[in-house]
Amino acid sequence: MHQIRASGAGLALALCLILPSAPAAAADFMTAGAVAVAPLGHRLFCKAQPRDCAAEGPAAAERLELEPEVIALIASINTSVNATIRPQSDQEQYGVEEHWTYPAERGDCEDYALLKRRKLHAAGIALSDLLITVVRKRNGEGHAILTLTTTSGDYVLDNLDWRVRPWRDTPYTFLKRQSSADPATWQAISTDTNVLVSAVAP
Repeated sequence: MHQIRASGAGLALALCLILPSAPAAAADFMTAGAVAVAPLGHRLFCKAQPRDCAAEGPAAAERLELEPEVIALIASINTSVNATIRPQSDQEQYGVEEHWTYPAERGDCEDYALLKRRKLHAAGIALSDLLITVVRKRNGEGHAILTLTTTSGDYVLDNLDWRVRPWRDTPYTFLKRQSSADPATWQAISTDTNVLVSAVAP
């Protein structure tokens, strides 16, 4: 995958893209329903990193407000992780189809999402607003992204796009994501939930 590095102008555009242009409507938010089977890689990740899969409790129930400084933080971390981590599949790196972990130098889609989630949480954003999400690309391949839930709608942080975009403006079919109440639990967004998430290229 070709890495996209955002210039100063690109970061400014990313800030514009995340700014809501109108009051949030119901369609700006994903509708998560029944409990879904968690990806195998995430289940193993939770065994290795139980603190990162623990529920935060009622104090984290409120959605994130997109204040200007928060928007700048989100855009900066998204572009920084995309530019720093080099794409490499789990099969190439670990010899298995799925291995979810925090990347140091290389990783695939879910590793980018995990690192962005950790960095944004360390900066003060609740884990209940940072949800790993499994989607299907147009070519049928599974892919993992980070969903940011806010009072203005749901946004996508993607290793294949330096922009932070409303979920409806992406080319994906959304399948399932983490529950905001319990990071170890997953909820279906559509009926097809059995996909591998090892994509490193569009």
